[in-house]
Amino acid sequence: MKISAYTFDTRGPGDVSGLRALFDSGAERAEDLVAVIGKCEGNGGRNDFTRELAMHALEHLVGPRIGVPPERVQDRVIFSFSGGTEGVVTPHQIAFFRSGAPDRVRRPVKRLAVGIGHTRAFRPEEIGRMAQIEETARTIRQVVAELGVEDPADVHLVQMKGAIPAFTAQEADNAARAGAPLRCDMVWSRAASALGTALALGEVPSERLSDEAVCRDWDLYSGVASCSAKPGLERTEIVVFAMSPYWEGDLAIAHGVLADILDADGVRAVLRRAGLDPADTAAIRARLVAAFAKSEADPRGTVRGRRHTMLQDDDIGDTRYSRCVLAAVIASVLGDTRVYVSTRAEHHGPIGGGPLALVVREASE
Repeated sequence: MKISAYTFDTRGPGDVSGLRALFDSGAERAEDLVAVIGKCEGNGGRNDFTRELAMHALEHLVGPRIGVPPERVQDRVIFSFSGGTEGVVTPHQIAFFRSGAPDRVRRPVKRLAVGIGHTRAFRPEEIGRMAQIEETARTIRQVVAELGVEDPADVHLVQMKGAIPAFTAQEADNAARAGAPLRCDMVWSRAASALGTALALGEVPSERLSDEAVCRDWDLYSGVASCSAKPGLERTEIVVFAMSPYWEGDLAIAHGVLADILDADGVRAVLRRAGLDPADTAAIRARLVAAFAKSEADPRGTVRGRRHTMLQDDDIGDTRYSRCVLAAVIASVLGDTRVYVSTRAEHHGPIGGGPLALVVREASE
């Protein structure tokens, strides 16, 4: 099997013209579409409907082509969008296709493998606790095994849309009376999803994980998780990007962990791992397919020892600041403004930092 990927600039959240043209040309089949990940304009908050508009447009484009109602498309294809294109970020979409028949022929070089999975539906009281961590880990392990990944270190990105099931006021009250208030919100879902990734890939020892460790023990984190969370979503949607000797194609992925939102040297280090010279901007632009990162305004209130005010500004939210800064740093190194930066990074990399993954085309021989 092999993965193909295409990056499209968009004129607005509902613009699917790039993907439509690809289907109409016959270059790719809608049946082979695995995932579409993108950045769209908006504020990235709870009232950012640009993400819903983007997914709605994709559902209505893909549904008729694969013979399912639009509302069932996301059972087969994962759409993951991050709102907020502050600063230099170009709104864009990256579409991933999987083609060919599975085999167990081991090849001399590893290539990009992409698989998707869904956890079971969660109950509100499970969010942010070990039940969510363990179920997320189980699903990721299953997808990794299906991809033929032989070493957990070959997993370079786990893109997730974390579950936040709906709950009633009575359920919240009952949980509080029982001494376990609900954690059913974006913060806890992102955190538990990241720790589930870390558990699945052996990044943290299982004995250090507990309900109490979530959003408290910041020494525990994943270097490859990237999770946003969606209110009303009952199950977590997962896309695993890895390198496998059982896959073909011309795509590869590499990752690293940035120490903070100014870590340009960390970006250069990931470029080198991807086989690119940080000084060769022309080659980077020619071979770069996608850049995925997580950012946050350091909750300790400093960046490299200097005080920041991102968490104190009443006019602009810290999420918009951190997205803008990290995206600009990454874009300045890559020479490309098509970067996907998702903000808030609970247990995604060290506190104040976060993961970065680059998908690239291998150089032609």
